[in-house]
Amino acid sequence: MAASFSCFLRGSVALPALLAAGLALSGCAGMSETVAPAFADPGKYELYDCKQLEAERKALAARTADLQRLMDKAETGVGGAVVSELAYRNEYVAVRGQSQLVEDAWRRNRCRETPPNAAPTASAPQPPAIKPAPRSGSAVR
Repeated sequence: MAASFSCFLRGSVALPALLAAGLALSGCAGMSETVAPAFADPGKYELYDCKQLEAERKALAARTADLQRLMDKAETGVGGAVVSELAYRNEYVAVRGQSQLVEDAWRRNRCRETPPNAAPTASAPQPPAIKPAPRSGSAVR
C-alpha cells in the first residue's frame, strides 16, 4: 500500500510541475516584438552609410527567414516547441531587434534601395596630378 501511495504522490507532483513548465515556455512564445530591441546595441548602426545599411538589412532578413524556417521545422517533431524555444528563440529575438534598429537608421538616413538591375557606378580612375619639381637657384652658364 505504501508503494502505491508513493507512486500516486509522485504522479500528483509531476503533473503540476509539467504544467507549470509548459505555461512558462508558452509565455516565451507570446513575447512581444517590442522587447526585441532590448537585445541589440542601439548605437551599432549610427555611423553606417546607406550602402552598408542595405547590405545589413538583406543579411538580417535572410537570417530571420532561416531562423523562422528552423523554428517551424523543429516544432513539427515531438517536443519541438521546447526545442524551438531553447535552440532558436533567443537568437531570433536578437536578430529581430537588430533588424528594427537597422530599419530605424535606414529611415533616419533617408536611404533608398538600389534597383536590382542597376550596375554600380564606378568612376574611371584619375591619373595622379604630378607637378614638375621646382628648379632650384639660378641657371648656371
